[in-house]
Amino acid sequence: MDQETKQEIKKVLKEKFFCPSRFAQEIEAVVERDEISYIDAIIYFCDRNKIDLESVPKLLSKPLKEKIKYEAIQLNFLKKTSRARLIF
Repeated sequence: MDQETKQEIKKVLKEKFFCPSRFAQEIEAVVERDEISYIDAIIYFCDRNKIDLESVPKLLSKPLKEKIKYEAIQLNFLKKTSRARLIF
């Protein structure tokens, strides 16, 4: 396998599979573009890209978790405590 083929395979894999930082970028873009909540953006993005919602916790970066937690508290999904945990 030549170097060009290897690079093309890496590019395709990078586009297809998400890491926490890329997932966060994609969610931030959806939130900004569609002016929707982070929770709705994640559901929309996962549905559109055929990503199982059960795999989302592995893709959440710490800043994105904090934004979801804040949103969940504002929506009364979580109590306003420092020990509040979002369970998927």
